[in-house]
Amino acid sequence: MIVAERTRPVPAAGEVLVRVAASGICAGDQYIYTGKNPYVVYPIIGGHEIAGSVEEVGGEVTLVQYGQKVVVEPFIGCGRCYPCRAGRSNCCANLSIIGVHRPGGFADYVIAPAENIYPVPDDMPLWMASLAEPVTIAIHACERSAIQPGDTVLVMGCGPIGMNVIEVARDRGAKVYACDIIERRLELATQLGAIACLSDDKLEAKILEATNGEGMPVVIEASGVPAVMEQAIRIVASGGRVTMIGLAKKGEKVSIPGLDITRKEITLHGSRNEKGSFPEALRLLHSGKLRFPGMATAIDMWKAPETFALLAKSPDTYFKSILINSPS
Repeated sequence: MIVAERTRPVPAAGEVLVRVAASGICAGDQYIYTGKNPYVVYPIIGGHEIAGSVEEVGGEVTLVQYGQKVVVEPFIGCGRCYPCRAGRSNCCANLSIIGVHRPGGFADYVIAPAENIYPVPDDMPLWMASLAEPVTIAIHACERSAIQPGDTVLVMGCGPIGMNVIEVARDRGAKVYACDIIERRLELATQLGAIACLSDDKLEAKILEATNGEGMPVVIEASGVPAVMEQAIRIVASGGRVTMIGLAKKGEKVSIPGLDITRKEITLHGSRNEKGSFPEALRLLHSGKLRFPGMATAIDMWKAPETFALLAKSPDTYFKSILINSPS
């Protein structure tokens, strides 16, 4: 990673130029840094968890104005393929992501389509608003899981996305269990109101004991580890729902017993990105109900090279880090 100057971008018709105030670092950004993201063409400016203020608008843009505090939805569908036509642009066959396929938020400025810009409440700090994007991922996963008040949910994997899933599921009235192999993460999950279970060789027995032998009604897998994905099928109750949100590495296989799919009549969903969830994410953040923002660490964006180098060696140095580009 290098720090370099570039010409300030100019928004075209229908676009907005945002002056970046804060941009969160996620696992995907670290994959870009280490060269493990197969979709990136280098050089690229990363960063897709973006909040800032409107600096300039292109022609035909009327709904945002100079100086307005905003967040940027990074997912841009083509509008032509089947998923887009079916209202599922999050699964676009030609998906373009700000910070992956086009310049992102680890910069002074970023350009986005006007329809991807959402206003931030005046009294919300922009570092907090930058957390809206990972909250939207959790909202979409909970919607795919059809979580209702009174549901019992197991979240498998307590990284930042898993933690957001815990919070969103609890906000929807669910009782939440959480498992991980890292005890420190389980401590944090407990602080968020989850019932923590260590992911060891006794996990399945513990889940059966906690559910009177029935298994979990809802399982949300957020680790991306094939063995954990397979375990989710074993742990879910008959008639239950499993949502896979974790990203397995390209080419990795997940083995699922065919009989279990029909015998248990499992509802199995994938969950990718989000669609239309930014207003709810901002509402949740603004309400003060979410405790996850308090676990984030703010870092000067000028320290990005050394921060990424540190995270490459010790990924758990910061549970969640946000690069700050200006006071907010």
